[in-house]
Amino acid sequence: MSESLKSSNLKIAILGAKGYPYVYGGYDTLVKELGERLQKKGVEVTVYCHRALFKDKPSHVNGIKLVYTPAIESKSLTQLTHSFVSMCHACLSDVDVIFVVNSGNGPFGIISRIFHKPTAINVDGLEWLRPKWKGLGSKYFYWASKMATKFYDHIINDSVEMQRIYLELFNAKSTVIAYGANPSLSSDTSKIRKWDLENESYYLIVGRLVPDNNADLIIQGYVKSNSKRKLVIVGDVPYKDDYVDNLKSIEDDRLLFTGYVTDPKELKALYHNCYGYFHGHEYGGTNPAMLKAMGYGCAILALNTEFNQEMLQNGKHGWYFEKDLNSVVEIVDKAEKKPEEMKKLRETARSGLTQKYNWDHVTDQYLQVFKSLAGKK
Repeated sequence: MSESLKSSNLKIAILGAKGYPYVYGGYDTLVKELGERLQKKGVEVTVYCHRALFKDKPSHVNGIKLVYTPAIESKSLTQLTHSFVSMCHACLSDVDVIFVVNSGNGPFGIISRIFHKPTAINVDGLEWLRPKWKGLGSKYFYWASKMATKFYDHIINDSVEMQRIYLELFNAKSTVIAYGANPSLSSDTSKIRKWDLENESYYLIVGRLVPDNNADLIIQGYVKSNSKRKLVIVGDVPYKDDYVDNLKSIEDDRLLFTGYVTDPKELKALYHNCYGYFHGHEYGGTNPAMLKAMGYGCAILALNTEFNQEMLQNGKHGWYFEKDLNSVVEIVDKAEKKPEEMKKLRETARSGLTQKYNWDHVTDQYLQVFKSLAGKK
């Protein structure tokens, strides 16, 4: 196949996420935004879907071919077994390039290597550091991430800091392609009235309620503050969990747990009308929830990490707090006392979404990688 391979001849398989058009987490969003744009550019896109999550199983949606593969349904094996079956199926198909998301799927690159199928993997996140993967789980993700650098033809990271880490830990070069954002200037304010909320009457947290997103730190610090505003916590976990139960048992009238918010218009309104958005994510690279906050014009209060510094351009588009209760209390106090500065953060948030966070630009970068891999087939 020649280097000048046209988009209209290119066949790409995408696997490792929940499927399409299922949108819940960052990888699912990437599959949707990237897949739809590639399809419009004439690429034949196949997405592997987790069979158990789809009641209806159409063969095509929006021109994207869908394959529904099974998995062993358990907390620790679902994702990996689904990816394993999907990889085997993709290797036996006529696709030119296989694109995999999630470093946990690193070892499966040996399958595509055996079948001589060109591959790229988006490794994202320091999974082995996340508190939920203690012991064996942590060791597996570190090993899997290392194997990804051995078996896949092209490694993709979503931030410069993650690129540095992969070079330092695994001596592996990677390409930085960020996640994209869909900025919006307005929302339907009536959507937040179901929770008795008004414009700028609350702070917001959005994300899975897991320890490495530090909702506990933010909530406990907020409870110690003197703010009269509410703290709205959007998110949950799909299983019984002591960490989440403990958070929900904190007694304070200012705390509002909404659970999952699946209506995108409601979620946009929650972002767009908040006084400030708390971002406690610790181990990711380019975070989709942060991109939403920037795109919807939020005043961002973020945990001080290298990843968050990179996204907020070292404080240009947000304020930082440390992993310390008093630091949370102090940043709430600062936000309450400086409404004009908070307003300025809201007004300038979208300008932080530089070209690298534009989905069309992101797609063009991925397409360049895929064409290069197909050309070497």
